[in-house]
Amino acid sequence: MTTVTLPTVPPPSQSPDGAGRRLPRPGRYTVAPGRSLTELTAWFGPLPVLRRRVTLGEASLTVPEVAERPSFRYAFDDRLLSAVLTSEQVDEVHGRLQLTGDLDLNGVAFPVLMRLRVVERADDRLLVVGHARLPYRLLRRATGFRLPWRRPATRLRLLVAAEFA
Repeated sequence: MTTVTLPTVPPPSQSPDGAGRRLPRPGRYTVAPGRSLTELTAWFGPLPVLRRRVTLGEASLTVPEVAERPSFRYAFDDRLLSAVLTSEQVDEVHGRLQLTGDLDLNGVAFPVLMRLRVVERADDRLLVVGHARLPYRLLRRATGFRLPWRRPATRLRLLVAAEFA
C-alpha cells in the first residue's frame, strides 16, 4: 500500500493588512446614488402580499482601526418606510456578516438582526446583499408602523443590496 501525502494549505491569517478579512481597509465608505437596491416585502403566512422598492436615502460603513468594531448605517427615505437602521455590533458568523442593531422608526428603536453576504470585497470597496426579518405585529405595536389596511401581514422582510466605496 502506498501512502500519499497531500500538500496542506495554511488557513488565511487575520492580519491587519486585510488578508482574510471580510471588510475593506479602515475608513468611512458611503453608497453612491444608484448603487443600491432596497425592497420591503410583506408576508402573510407563505404568501407575499406586498412587495415594494424603498428609497435608500443614505448608507455608510465605518471601518475603524483594529481595536474597535465596524458600524453600518442605513437611512430609508420613502413614504412607506422612513427610518434609520444603525448597527451596534457586527460579527462574522459562518462566513457572513451579522448586524445587530436598531431600526429607529417614529422615534422608537426596534431591535433588528440583519445578515449580510459579502459578494465582493476590495481594499477600497465592499458589495453586500442582506436581509432582515421583522415580525409585523410586534413592529406595529411598538412603533405604530402600519401597512395599508388591505394588506394583512405576519412578517416583513427588508432586503438591502449596496456597494460601499
